[in-house]
Amino acid sequence: MSIDKIISEEFPLDEDIVYLNHAAVSPWPLRTSHAVKAFSEENTYFGARNYLTWLDTEKRLRGQLQRLINAPSSNDIALLKNTSEALSVVASGLNWQSGDNIVSSNEEFPSNRFPWLAQARHGVEFREIDLTTDVSPEQALINACDNKTRLITISSVQYGTGKVINLKQLGDFCSENNILFCVDAIQSLGALPFDVQSINADFVMADAHKWMLGPEGIALFYCKEEVRDLLELHQFGWHMVKDVGNYTVKDWQVTDTAQRFECGSPNMLGIHALSASLSLIEEVGIEKISRNIINNTSYIIDNIKNIENLIFISPSVKPDYAGIVTFSIEAKDMNQLYSKLMKNNVICANRAGGLRFSPHFYTSQKCINKGLEILYSII
Repeated sequence: MSIDKIISEEFPLDEDIVYLNHAAVSPWPLRTSHAVKAFSEENTYFGARNYLTWLDTEKRLRGQLQRLINAPSSNDIALLKNTSEALSVVASGLNWQSGDNIVSSNEEFPSNRFPWLAQARHGVEFREIDLTTDVSPEQALINACDNKTRLITISSVQYGTGKVINLKQLGDFCSENNILFCVDAIQSLGALPFDVQSINADFVMADAHKWMLGPEGIALFYCKEEVRDLLELHQFGWHMVKDVGNYTVKDWQVTDTAQRFECGSPNMLGIHALSASLSLIEEVGIEKISRNIINNTSYIIDNIKNIENLIFISPSVKPDYAGIVTFSIEAKDMNQLYSKLMKNNVICANRAGGLRFSPHFYTSQKCINKGLEILYSII
């Protein structure tokens, strides 16, 4: 099926809405809505009669996520509730020593700050590095490391400023210096190609509800096999053991796979929904999706750059940007402008001191033009 046909059939958004907020929460494709409805009806009429087929869907989802990030094995994939939980699993699982430090940026979403700041009780320093220095963001992070640096944690794309981070450069540095490398990939997965092996990542996490076009309440957590035993477990239950399903066993053992981080019953509704969404991403292909997103980003940049007193907060030159365009306008109340846009059904966000537009691959130029016309009329 052609990409145009997929778009026309899968995204029946209300015509009055200009949706430019995929960096926050994305609308579902139609197939995802159908999957949720089918699952709910199955529960209503048959209960858990077909639970074994649900497990097949869970297994399929792990394979889809493995392919999305090029993980060595689906055994490296855990299905958690959200990015915050996955980051907390890492932050609370490592055996910190007083004097250790963690290097990150001063642009991170709270999910990638609070779990690390909480380690201050163990005498761990959290270094928030300014990425707007004379050197590259990657070099600024590297320069902040020393022989007590235990881990670098960074977002692949900054949620507010839209900066794209060279993860391979950081991953290579971490690998060479025995530093753990943790990536919050929520603003990449489903939007840009991603390869955990190429970037030498130890931990990667991302919610489903942004660029992956899935629901809230389910997230990917990738944990490299070689570092899995470094994370002490703090949650326990029937689902994280080797002999899962044997409810009478007394001498239990934790599974070797990443499922060890899933203590209890899986979110089967979220699993069915996300698997449906990822089937669309695989059908279209991440390269085509990425190309469309970058083209849409370029189109917005080209059509707002001449607005008087406009200031780009996000990068405005290729190849430094992803799917996020954040900008402010001097002498304008940006909170007020955001409120007016939302009242006019231009769905966007106010982030990093400005307006954030984030189109997906299916967003049409007609839709973008409508949003820009409303923006022009307001300012």
